[in-house]
Amino acid sequence: MTQHITMTINGQAAIASETMDVINPATAESFAQAPRASEADLNAAVDAAKAAYPAWKALSHSQRAALMVKAGDAIMANVDELTALFTAEQGRPLTMAKEEILGAGMWFKGMASFELPVEVVEETEQRTVEVHREPLGVVCAIVPWNFPVLLASWKMSHALLAGNTMVLKPSPYTPLTTLRVGELLREILPPGVLNIISGGDELGPLMTVHPGFAKISFTGSTATGKRIMASAAQDLKRITLELGGNDACIVLPDVDVDEVAPQLFMGAFFNTSQICIATKRLYIHDSIYDAMRDKLHGLAKALKVGNGTDSDSLFGPLQNKPQYDRVKALMVDAKERGLTLLEGGAVPEKGYFLALTLVDNPADSERVVVEEAFGPILPLLRYSDLDEVIARANDSEYGLAGAVWSKDIEKALEVAKRLETGTVWINQNLQTTPNTPMGGHKHSGIGVENGLDGLMEFTQAKTIFIPKSKPAA
Repeated sequence: MTQHITMTINGQAAIASETMDVINPATAESFAQAPRASEADLNAAVDAAKAAYPAWKALSHSQRAALMVKAGDAIMANVDELTALFTAEQGRPLTMAKEEILGAGMWFKGMASFELPVEVVEETEQRTVEVHREPLGVVCAIVPWNFPVLLASWKMSHALLAGNTMVLKPSPYTPLTTLRVGELLREILPPGVLNIISGGDELGPLMTVHPGFAKISFTGSTATGKRIMASAAQDLKRITLELGGNDACIVLPDVDVDEVAPQLFMGAFFNTSQICIATKRLYIHDSIYDAMRDKLHGLAKALKVGNGTDSDSLFGPLQNKPQYDRVKALMVDAKERGLTLLEGGAVPEKGYFLALTLVDNPADSERVVVEEAFGPILPLLRYSDLDEVIARANDSEYGLAGAVWSKDIEKALEVAKRLETGTVWINQNLQTTPNTPMGGHKHSGIGVENGLDGLMEFTQAKTIFIPKSKPAA
């Protein structure tokens, strides 16, 4: 790749003194270099964000919202360039990569429709009491590699619309597309409002302890989230943590197997299962288990896993070597323990590819059930009693998302209300929109993103008591 992509600090191109390789996961080879920010680069980005904050905060909400719309339009206008770059570094097939780029643009425009409320909590003859929402200051945003552009857009659109400024770090595995978005937005946002810097694993901890940040917004693993929470405690930074999930899907016995199976399959394997809200435990009623298992296995064998640039590929590689090794080790462990693995079709030998794999009714105590795989291995689990399966689904330290499938919507709703998760879908999967808050229960996170609730996460309340008469002499 000949294009030289730079960091954005104070509205200008910033070139780091060091670089790092960016690997194409479909070839396992480096195809580009990305800037590797130093601590000095981080300090410069924070200083720029702090300097820009007063003027950005002083803009009206409608002025900031108009700029969010322009930002969304700029992303969507460059969709083809960004899509090609995205597939090269992330691995997802082009059609679905394009959906993410367009979705990121939509998020900026969708969030622009929200306005922070002024709530009147008391109105008497003596006084009015109002609750206003104010921005926090400079936000630290750290974004993972599985949905690098969409999740960055969530953080940027929320924080900036609320009047904060930001320093954002993409994953070292997928820095390029987000850096390129930063280049595009230099033409729209005032200098210093949005700073995007890339770096290795050493950069994140430097950011989370930096005293210049008022808030940390992080999406990633639960283990890393706990470390960030500890870092934030040192100076009481606000935090939003969207963390791991071991999401359960319960299929009731009345479903049409042929109709539902493809949707269940994509709910588990989309993005090669590298999605926190994907189905990771599929509970199927005993009366339809065999038929559903066979149908899902047929799909695994028929649907192509391959290079994202191939027009007929539906699933790409694992995004990086460490994740590939983790998922492969989980598959090896399952085989060594005598579990029945139902593998999909052949995959390319070069690159970080693994076959789409089902596990036929393992015990609930097996690693493949208990751990979040974040890769293409899905345990299929039999059940016969509804109360029992709800208890099994809830028996997890995670509580991010879940799903229920049934022709009986009322019955499905009863089940959904009993699942201990932040989001539950009925007869659908993986649905998120700018106006629907998403957050996790238990170890799946703190706080929410999206919707008015998500926007308010980037603000603090200010209560103002307004008398209706002058004080007595």
